Amino acid sequence: MKIATWNINGVKARIDTLLSWLKESNPDIVCLQEIKSVDEGFPRADIEALGYNLETHGQKGFNGVAILSKIRPDEVTRGLPGDNADEQSRFMEAVFSVGTGVLRVCSIYLPNGNPVDTEKYPYKLSWMERLYAFTESRLALEEPLILAGDYNVIPQPHDCWDVKVWQNDALYLPQTRQAFRRLHNLGLTDAIRTTSDSQNYTFWDYQAGCWPKNFGIRIDHLMLSPEAADRLVSTGIEKHVRGWEKPSDHVPVAAEFAFAV
Repeated sequence: MKIATWNINGVKARIDTLLSWLKESNPDIVCLQEIKSVDEGFPRADIEALGYNLETHGQKGFNGVAILSKIRPDEVTRGLPGDNADEQSRFMEAVFSVGTGVLRVCSIYLPNGNPVDTEKYPYKLSWMERLYAFTESRLALEEPLILAGDYNVIPQPHDCWDVKVWQNDALYLPQTRQAFRRLHNLGLTDAIRTTSDSQNYTFWDYQAGCWPKNFGIRIDHLMLSPEAADRLVSTGIEKHVRGWEKPSDHVPVAAEFAFAV
């Protein structure tokens, strides 16, 4: 089973790119972030025509997550627990029945947190604390769990092209990386890093020629419970998609698992 995550940066603006990628890559489950669409405005028809079930948790103009899947989910939960006043659409969990039992997949769009001297950075850290509590509760179930998405976290120095450029950014501040390590230390596996220790990026800004110069960062992650990590076969960053017409500034990150459909 191939499971992927991709910050699409506006699904309506990039629907043709998304459809081309779905046909080429042929993933079984896709977690999308930053769909920038309300649920009823999501361009469903062409995606469903490719054989995908579609679940969305949208928001007008910004944020929003979706899960596309070739197998129908048994249940879907929208919104990260822990703050009923949080109106931002950044989290969705889907539960699937597979040959080995239950599979939980979450699409995550973690807050950016910039500028750091505003309320946006405390919101980012509190959101990460809520994600920690959620993950801890799910790990207690001892089921395959995949937390897939745009974490807006640069975990290590070699996950960015130049640390000096990012050292004061919310994506790389010590508090951010500490919160990510705390999540990791629950027993999660960083799928990309466990299969490759080289510099691999998933985001290149549209500005200043970042893409042709390879001035990138790795902020899109597949974090796996032990039960999911046990079935990890391979991973890949589908970097070539960044060179397509009208690309997202992120690229798809995918992993193959030994789950029977």
